[in-house]
Amino acid sequence: MNWDKLKSPNTFLLIFLLIILTAMMTYLLPGGEYQFIESGGRKIVDPQSYRTVPGNPQGIGAILKAPIRGFIAAAQIIGFVLLVGGAFSVLQKTETIDVAIRVLANAHQHSPLIRKAIIPVFMIIFSLAGAVFGMSEEVIPFVLLFIPLALALGYDTVTGVAIPFVGAAAGFASAFINPFTLGVAQGIAQLPPLSGFGYRFFCWTLTTGLAILYVNRYALKIKNAPQKSITFEQDQKRKQKLHIENMNSELSLDVRHKTVLIIFTLSMFALVAGVMLDQWYINEIAALFVATGIIVGIVGRLSVDEITGGFIQGAKDLMGTAFVIALARGILIIAQDGKIIGTILHGLSSIITGVHPVVAAQLMFVVQMLINFFIPSGSGQAALTIPIMAPLSDLLGVSRQTAVLAFQFGDGFSNLIIPTSAVTMGVLALAEIPWEKWVKWILPLEILFIILSLVLLIPPFFINW
Repeated sequence: MNWDKLKSPNTFLLIFLLIILTAMMTYLLPGGEYQFIESGGRKIVDPQSYRTVPGNPQGIGAILKAPIRGFIAAAQIIGFVLLVGGAFSVLQKTETIDVAIRVLANAHQHSPLIRKAIIPVFMIIFSLAGAVFGMSEEVIPFVLLFIPLALALGYDTVTGVAIPFVGAAAGFASAFINPFTLGVAQGIAQLPPLSGFGYRFFCWTLTTGLAILYVNRYALKIKNAPQKSITFEQDQKRKQKLHIENMNSELSLDVRHKTVLIIFTLSMFALVAGVMLDQWYINEIAALFVATGIIVGIVGRLSVDEITGGFIQGAKDLMGTAFVIALARGILIIAQDGKIIGTILHGLSSIITGVHPVVAAQLMFVVQMLINFFIPSGSGQAALTIPIMAPLSDLLGVSRQTAVLAFQFGDGFSNLIIPTSAVTMGVLALAEIPWEKWVKWILPLEILFIILSLVLLIPPFFINW
């Protein structure tokens, strides 16, 4: 018997075990639900409408159907991942990324300033993207870019994932503009848009700084001792596959490479503009990547067969990611069909009453983290919890701004670790990092984020924020 496999089950098994565990909870918890009402053009929960309902335990049949139902429910994001993977495969066939990475690696080796600045600068950019327009699913394509870049710079796959993913998550959790979480939550809580900007920007500065320190410290450790990486063995294979070697060779971007890079850069600007100005979401962003893949293929002088083959190969490489996303969504389907989400929310919100306002705000944060396991959608969680937390905060002496901040922290930081997040599991599957290994790496930072959140929820009470 292979005991190592028993000690470290793969990601697919872990998620399927969570599906079974959630199904078991539907036998142990009573059924309960809230009614939803229309408000401001969106459906939000009626905080006074909770009622117990007959339970709906989920048996073996429901467990076995959860994966296919997960595929159906997550079809949009799965299709997005496959199309983006195809577009990046075409981009890679032009060899532009390989050359650009080698050029940057040479600059990194010869310039102390670039060595010190590269991780902080990129993480600040991604954190701003999370704070301003709520970068979430949009981070997936960048993982495909930063893994080979990190390997070329002497770091590892974890660093390549962490730069865009942890950076964006830090900004998302402490957003000062994000219309998809902060905007929705403030609208439901009847707060002016962008109100509380100053303190939220202060929170963003601290959380982003903490994320940078953690990732930069780890990257330097791996630079000095690569064998300490949790992905050391697969990194060696990936380096061979990507031909990351002989980084001292003098390379330069020719006209064709530069044109491809310009087109790709313009498409990224288009992505940001589309999300901020025209509320683009998955469909529009996927269309942008399809167009980008076709155009860079043509400019990169690829044949029709090479372009179509690139799309097919890229999608094929991400099928494992698609399965992980489907299984993660299956957990939510079991919980929803079992009618236990309303029960859990009602039970958690009831424990907040009768405590000091500061403690109440901190408990709200904890409740939001727990709810996020079942509702890992920022806007969806806002519609479910803020109608309850906002009036509850009035009764407890907690400002509504603070209630919204507790929601932001609880929703954002836990997204880095929960296996029900399609984005998190998709990113890890894309990077071929087992979830349990990622948990071991991210847990210290997650604990630091929790401590920082609890501390940052104290001043608002004393400054009447």
